[in-house]
Amino acid sequence: MALLLFCLTLSFQFVSIHVYAQKSTGSSFDPLQYVDQLIGSANGGNVFPGATLPYGMAKAVADVDSGSNQGGFTTEGGKVTGFSSMHDSGTGGLPSLGNFALFPYASCVGDEVDGCTYPKQERKIPYVSSSVKATPGYFGLTLASGVKVDMTASYHTSLFRFNFSGANTSGNASSPLILLDLTDLSDSRQDNATIQVNSTTGRMTGGGRFKPSFGSGTYVAYFCADFKGAGIRDNGIFIDARARDNVHDLKIARGINQFPISGGGFVRFNSPGDSPILARVGVSLLSSEQACYSAESEIPSFDIDGTLSTAENAWREKLSPIAVSAAGVDSSFLINFYSGIYRTMVNPQDYTGENPLWVSDEPYFDSFYCLWDSFRSQIPFLTILDPASVTKFIRSLIDTYVHEGWLPDCRMSLCKGYTQGGSNADIVLADAFIKGLADNIDWDVGYAAVVQDAEVEPYDWSNEGRGGLDSWKYLGYIPVKDFDYKGFGPMTRSISRTLEYSYNDFAVSQIAAGLGGKEADTTKYQARSGNWKNLFKADQESLIFGDDTGFVGWFQPRYLNGTFGYQDPLYCSNRDPNPNSICSLQVNAGETFESSIWEYTFFVPHDQATLITTLGGPASFVKRLDYLHDHNITYIGNEPAFLSVFQYHYAGRPALSALRSHFYIPNFFSITDAGLPGNDDSGAMGSFIAFSMMGLFPNPGQNVYLIMPPYFVSVSITSPVTGKTAIIRNINFDPTYKAVFIQSATLNGVPYTKNWIDHSFFTEGKELVLTLGSKESSWGTRVQDLPPSLGTYKGFNWKADWK
Repeated sequence: MALLLFCLTLSFQFVSIHVYAQKSTGSSFDPLQYVDQLIGSANGGNVFPGATLPYGMAKAVADVDSGSNQGGFTTEGGKVTGFSSMHDSGTGGLPSLGNFALFPYASCVGDEVDGCTYPKQERKIPYVSSSVKATPGYFGLTLASGVKVDMTASYHTSLFRFNFSGANTSGNASSPLILLDLTDLSDSRQDNATIQVNSTTGRMTGGGRFKPSFGSGTYVAYFCADFKGAGIRDNGIFIDARARDNVHDLKIARGINQFPISGGGFVRFNSPGDSPILARVGVSLLSSEQACYSAESEIPSFDIDGTLSTAENAWREKLSPIAVSAAGVDSSFLINFYSGIYRTMVNPQDYTGENPLWVSDEPYFDSFYCLWDSFRSQIPFLTILDPASVTKFIRSLIDTYVHEGWLPDCRMSLCKGYTQGGSNADIVLADAFIKGLADNIDWDVGYAAVVQDAEVEPYDWSNEGRGGLDSWKYLGYIPVKDFDYKGFGPMTRSISRTLEYSYNDFAVSQIAAGLGGKEADTTKYQARSGNWKNLFKADQESLIFGDDTGFVGWFQPRYLNGTFGYQDPLYCSNRDPNPNSICSLQVNAGETFESSIWEYTFFVPHDQATLITTLGGPASFVKRLDYLHDHNITYIGNEPAFLSVFQYHYAGRPALSALRSHFYIPNFFSITDAGLPGNDDSGAMGSFIAFSMMGLFPNPGQNVYLIMPPYFVSVSITSPVTGKTAIIRNINFDPTYKAVFIQSATLNGVPYTKNWIDHSFFTEGKELVLTLGSKESSWGTRVQDLPPSLGTYKGFNWKADWK
């Protein structure tokens, strides 16, 4: 096996930095020192690297014009167009938010306000690459003009510090000007944005209507900007390339060109000398008055050091429940680990009290980009680390159903996002339910919501729910070229939707079984969760460049009359030679979403036993899974690949899951700016890293964590619910990661042979001790050691299968 030989000979070059960071020692370990927010700021990682609080609404960073600026800033050499206060992280697609950017000038040519350049595409300027600094709660850089900009944030307010002392004024009088632009990152502003500039104080208020980056409709955002640090010389508004200090109110149309008409306000100051000018920007989705209230109450004295300290403490509190003993381990692994954890809490965003769409006492969270991505590992990770916040997520999702009629599958900027496959809020709710989250969650209403997803087709299922439910119920699959007159959405992805609907129905059955008194529902939805079998074509081959891969039996599209169609199993895989293959939301897309049939053939998370039998038994299953990874078919930069790394557990080969984990980390996940293989998807990639390095990986929607050796001597996780500390400890730990095979294990001192644990491990504070060796052992290989599955495991003989 090529991968086995590669991994056993792979060695990492360690620098001489040795770290010992374990909470129980009483040391002053600070996890913030290992957070690098710039990981993923290049190569399409799309992360937000700026200043924010956990789940905070205010997100301050420099916006640049590079092609992957979805999170505002990249380290790819783009030019700075402004400094704005609202962003999302790792979204892919179009840039998100970036509203109401500030931009500083040390002076204007000729000492005239028209001597400054106002349109975004003309004023943009390079930044000094070596000046970029980002830490939890902070971001800063220096522009090529010499203006140094630092920023931090509270929940709804950004605080910027502009230092002009090093700026080149090119012989002009030092009279700094700061403008505020009524635009956003993707230039989506619609008609009738407004700004009012107070001629005495310089306060700017206003708002505008914008489009979401991956959804339907529009949203209105508001701002309130105040300034401190130098006397005000004059102020006013600008339109296009001209500004006037005797006009202080502006209402602006969008225009008809590619970019909206440039417009906004400015404040010009008397020379500040060496003193900085501070800009405080409150943001709101309710009103300018609310934005001003938030700014005044959260940062009343423009205290940038105090605001930063508060932000750091908030992040420290969130990250501290996980501590590691990392003796002998290169510090890069700690940076990868804690940076991944950090990114899981940037999105979603807590907009509680900022929702203009309905009145409710329930929490409201936004920026779920998208549940198709985050159900797999991000939200399950937060269920361990931050269950109180996940409880609020669940309440928010259920409240959205109450007021909007459907659980969201993707949501951003108060708008409905596009549905990528199934109704994945069903899995998110099921995962929380079976893991005991209950604080003020109305599970009866939650159950009604997931049942509606399963039974009622919405008119617009491109935004919510599921399409093709008549066919789903009566044929047992989603047909290619379905006849669906009850609702409308892209008539594509018939294979991936069938597989995802199968798992969605299993999730519904999990909640039904747990609530009690719903035996008929449990039986019905478990039965429907087996619909995946109806697209399996047992005689279908898969060729690669004309050569037979040797594997027969693949999912295939199927028509209304029951006959099979055809899609190459490698279509939209890494091995697809056609660069024009389409597997997304286009109307002419294929029958799988963002992945290939090769990948989706493994997506039966609830019934791996039956899938393994269908694919020829455990030995054949392992060979096919090896081929997926060894032949560069899968794309680890997208979420469907995540579980496939660890599915060897179900075939009785948990050691191979550990090898795969070490193959992908750090080879595809490093601590460089370009260190992510794909966009972070609001912390999905971060949670993949965190779970993998912690030594446990979830099968979401089930009470199952698959066991591998952690990347550290030990990992301890203190439950915020019970206060008890769970520990995973390695014996014979090898920091070169050649000895990654579990030889034996104990749980609370008792021999433990199962290759998985459940959520009580965390809530009850158990201790899992793993004895490691350099050769694969029989640990976790027997049928009775395998994770639960809806079907029955058959044909297992681990000695014959792997020797």
